[in-house]
Amino acid sequence: VQLQAYGGGWVQAGGSLRLSCVPSGDIFNIDAMGWFRQLSGKEREFVAAMVWSVDTYYANSVKGRFTISGDVAKNTLYLQMNNLKPEDTAVYYCALGGRTRWVRFQRGYDYWGQGTLVTVSS
Repeated sequence: VQLQAYGGGWVQAGGSLRLSCVPSGDIFNIDAMGWFRQLSGKEREFVAAMVWSVDTYYANSVKGRFTISGDVAKNTLYLQMNNLKPEDTAVYYCALGGRTRWVRFQRGYDYWGQGTLVTVSS
């Protein structure tokens, strides 16, 4: 099963984008859904996560600007990004997993999308 992430693109600072993530098949026992991002040459970093479709977690750098949502039944995941800044430029990855203790870390996830590029110009 693969995750398909899409919705990235180019936007000016202050603009908005909405990322989506859809699995290619059925995935079971998913308790945590998350988004990470990676700049070229840097470590992949946590952006946002949702546990049991109720609890949400955000990196401080995106809190108040990004909103994670999803449909657990369909294992689909979204990330609404508002007031984008040039420092948000990165490849964004979606992830699904079951280790709710580790939602801020890559180890908490078993399935990963291929990444979608977000470019924010100043």
